[in-house]
Amino acid sequence: MASRTFAKDIITLRGSAAIVSEFFGYAANSILYNRGVYPEESFVKMKKYGLPMLLTQDEGVKSFIANLTAQLSEWLESGKLQRIVLVIMSKATNEVLERWNFSIETDGEVVEKGVSREKSDKEIMREIQAIMRQIASSITYLPCLDEPCVFDVLAYTDKDVAIPITWIESDPKLIANPQMVKLHSFDTKIHKVDTLVSYKNDEWDEQ
Repeated sequence: MASRTFAKDIITLRGSAAIVSEFFGYAANSILYNRGVYPEESFVKMKKYGLPMLLTQDEGVKSFIANLTAQLSEWLESGKLQRIVLVIMSKATNEVLERWNFSIETDGEVVEKGVSREKSDKEIMREIQAIMRQIASSITYLPCLDEPCVFDVLAYTDKDVAIPITWIESDPKLIANPQMVKLHSFDTKIHKVDTLVSYKNDEWDEQ
């Protein structure tokens, strides 16, 4: 007698942490490329999430993002990470021009009891695709960055988290009276990530 086997898409805490930290690595690369923080020729194209993605070949940036995503994965597994912010600043003045804010909600029961959740990989990928498409089209809704820029990453964690020696306490690098654009979110059923970009008002619009 023929039988059919049904596979469930089980999401574990570790698996969810890996999905979210990997997402941030690709999102950071996409932001740095699409906002022109690094030269176009310093990126190579590859496919991820069913989309063409750009990855930096700058060794310093590659190392920074690799170390960052490893640390984020550790914090996500412990349920201690609340938010990640990628900040773009003027290289000349350090004025904050954009804040890419990724807020994270964690299912406390999963962290405390080690239970798993169910959600298909395809559904998660579709949600991530929507965010990546919005980042790729950011030139259509964000002001042009017409000066050399640098970036930094801020991590908001629970207060009882031990800070690695490679991280330092920082001010929040806020923008006064920013404009904001809410982007799509994605949810692994263990970690929900909401995305928002805030940016400096164009002074010409205020005259």
